[in-house]
Amino acid sequence: MTTATTTGADATASAPVPLAPAGAGPVVSGARRSAPSAAWLGLVPFTAYVLLFLAVPTILAIGSGFFTEDGSFTWSNVSALGDPVVLTTFANSGGLSLLTALVGAILGALVCYALLGMNPDGAVRSTVDAAAGVLAQFGGVMLAFAFIAIIGIQGVVTLFLKDDLGVDIFANGTWLYELPGLILPYIYFQIPLMVITFMPALAALKPQWAEANLTLGGTRSSFWLRIGIPVLAPSFLASLLLLFANAFSSYATAAALASQGAQIVPLQIRAALTSETVLGRENLAGALALGMIVIVGVVMGLYSIIQRRAARWQS
Repeated sequence: MTTATTTGADATASAPVPLAPAGAGPVVSGARRSAPSAAWLGLVPFTAYVLLFLAVPTILAIGSGFFTEDGSFTWSNVSALGDPVVLTTFANSGGLSLLTALVGAILGALVCYALLGMNPDGAVRSTVDAAAGVLAQFGGVMLAFAFIAIIGIQGVVTLFLKDDLGVDIFANGTWLYELPGLILPYIYFQIPLMVITFMPALAALKPQWAEANLTLGGTRSSFWLRIGIPVLAPSFLASLLLLFANAFSSYATAAALASQGAQIVPLQIRAALTSETVLGRENLAGALALGMIVIVGVVMGLYSIIQRRAARWQS
């Protein structure tokens, strides 16, 4: 008589499984039952932050545009969005944001292409990645003061060019403190943001695609024209939209540099909040915020749609 002995994993698999008593429900451990509730508790601080500092201020800003100082409902504030001065302000913001987004996207994409051939764990690549993460957040008053110290009226570079080379960069006016002066600071923080957002898409290009292109008799140019650019186009467009929204909503840098006048929407909102307003339009800032939120919301919605399409090639 032959006896078969089962050991190891087979013995475990063949061991009888204890059955639950008839009529009893599924057996669920106490730790597994309490895990979801504990996980939800971790979202409480984030939810509170979103409600207190994002949702409530947004609702108040939008709602105030539909009421007068005494609380009466009115369309006067919203109708002011069609005023030529307000339309010019929105056009200035849109033009500045589009220009800096285009320049930042192109230069940032070139930086990403230069980094593509480097070792991801190398010193140069790691340094550039770290610098991009820091410089993308180096906006606001600090960036404005840095540009004033470098190319302001009494800036280091300004005095050097004027005293040593005889070049006066402010011969035609103090452009740094006007709308054109915002272009350079905005591009400064747009390029690192482009590097952060576009580099993962560029790194996701598979080497097998290039090998297949060469096997079929293609060239480097044909790879980029027929494979690389079409695959990267959605990611590039999504990054461009993100840069546009980033520039359109920037305030602190513009407030520190272009302190005179309200040439872009964030400064127009500040002027409406801090200065005297037209009678019946005391809450004009709320209407301006509504227009700004609508534009940024549409842009970010398009960004989300395009980003989902681009994610198919990054998996």
